[in-house]
Amino acid sequence: MKNRYALAIVTAFLLFNCAPDKPKSTEEYPNQDEMNKPAPAANQNNPDKGIGAIKEVTLATPIEQDRVKRGQAIYEMKCGACHKLTDQRLVGPGWKDVTHRRKPEWIMNMVTNVDVMLDKDEEAQKLLELCLTRMPNQNVSIGDARDVLEFMRKNDGEK
Repeated sequence: MKNRYALAIVTAFLLFNCAPDKPKSTEEYPNQDEMNKPAPAANQNNPDKGIGAIKEVTLATPIEQDRVKRGQAIYEMKCGACHKLTDQRLVGPGWKDVTHRRKPEWIMNMVTNVDVMLDKDEEAQKLLELCLTRMPNQNVSIGDARDVLEFMRKNDGEK
C-alpha cells in the first residue's frame, strides 16, 4: 500500500512539472540568465514602478489567455492562501482593481523582489503597515510574475 501511495505522489509531481501549458521557449524573454537572476537591490528611477529588474512592461490587448491560465495556477499555488480576488483583505490585501491602482512594473517588482520592495519602497511599506504581515519571498520568476499580472488584469475585468 505504501508503494502505491509513493508512486501516486511521484506521478502527480511529474505530471504537474511536465504540464503542457507551461512556456516551451524563452523567445519572449531575450536573456534566460536575466530571468533567473535576483532583482537588483535598488534601481528606482520612477517610484511608481517600484524597485527591481522590471523597468518596462508592454501590455497586450486583448489579454493573453495562455498567460492568464498560467497566472491563475500560480495564484492558486502561491498567492491564494493570503490574497483574495475581491477587495477584502485576508493576510495580504485583496487583488480587486490592483491593476488600476498600480503600474504593471510595480506589481511585477513586488512579486519578484519583495524583500527589497518592503524594505525600501514607500508604497510597499504602507501595505506592510496596513497588513502587519511581511509578504514571503515566493521566488517567482519574471516570466511567472508576468503571467500573474495577466491573471490580475483579467480579475480586474480587462478583456
